[in-house]
Amino acid sequence: VQLQASGGGLVQAGASLKLSCAASSRMFSNNGMGWFRRAPGKEREFVSGISWNGGYTNYADSVRGRFTISRNNAQNTVYLQMDSLKPEDTAVYYCAAARGAAVYSNRREYNYWGQGTLVTVSS
Repeated sequence: VQLQASGGGLVQAGASLKLSCAASSRMFSNNGMGWFRRAPGKEREFVSGISWNGGYTNYADSVRGRFTISRNNAQNTVYLQMDSLKPEDTAVYYCAAARGAAVYSNRREYNYWGQGTLVTVSS
């Protein structure tokens, strides 16, 4: 079982990026999914989460209104649309699959992690 994150890159402040997380197994269609990030010198932090069917979502205060999480269970993929990017959004972004079906912000609720994709936002 693998999670493959992609879509990172180098952009200027104010630009947009869309991250994708492809799961190797349809088992994730029954699980909540999330995005976390780790900036240089900082702890990994919650960015956004989505329930198994996409009916519920949650966002960190720092990204609410700028980022949008979504999923396509038919394609075993979760997305993170990032708009109005800021230099402080620079980090390695990780997708993760939760043990349960709901929305979770605590990383201990997640037991599968992707390898991360780097997002760099220049000022």
